[in-house]
Amino acid sequence: MSLDEALAGKEIPDKIRETLVLVSVPYLSFEKEIREGQLVVHAEVAAEVQQLFMRLLEIRFQIEQVIPIVAYGWDDAVSMAANNTSAFNYRLIHGTNRLSNHSYGLALDINPALNPYTQYDGEVVPPGARYDVGRPGTITEEIAALFKSRGWQWGGDWLRKDWQHFQKPM
Repeated sequence: MSLDEALAGKEIPDKIRETLVLVSVPYLSFEKEIREGQLVVHAEVAAEVQQLFMRLLEIRFQIEQVIPIVAYGWDDAVSMAANNTSAFNYRLIHGTNRLSNHSYGLALDINPALNPYTQYDGEVVPPGARYDVGRPGTITEEIAALFKSRGWQWGGDWLRKDWQHFQKPM
C-alpha cells in the first residue's frame, strides 16, 4: 500500500498530510510467524516507531495485525474489534471536540482487543475486551517501559485506562 492509498477517502488538512509517512514494521503474529505491517505516522517519529517494533519482535511480543485504518473505512471501532494495531486516524478524542494525537500520527494503538480503552461513560471498548497481562499480546509494564524510555506516554498509566494507547508528545 502507498501513502496515498493509506490516506484515501479522508479529508485531512494539508499541514498534517505533509508530515505523514507510511512505514513498514516487522512483528510476530499470534501464529508465531514474522510478518510485516504498515503504519502511517508523523515523519519525526518514523524511525523510532520502526526501532520500537523491531524491539517488540526481538522480545517476541505478539501482535494480531498492523494495517492502516483506511482498510476499516476509517472506523476506529471496527479496527479495534479486529484487534488491529494502528497509528494515524484523523479523528476527535472520544467524547470531546479535540483532535486526537492519532490525527497527527503521534499515537499508536496496539492489540486493542487485548488492551481495551475505558470511555468517559465507563464502557470498555472494544466490546468484550478484557485486560489480562497473562495473555500474549497484552501490554505489560515491561512493554510500556520500552516506549516510555523513548519519551512515549502510555494510556495504561492514566486514571481512565487506555491500555492499547501510546503517544509521543511533540
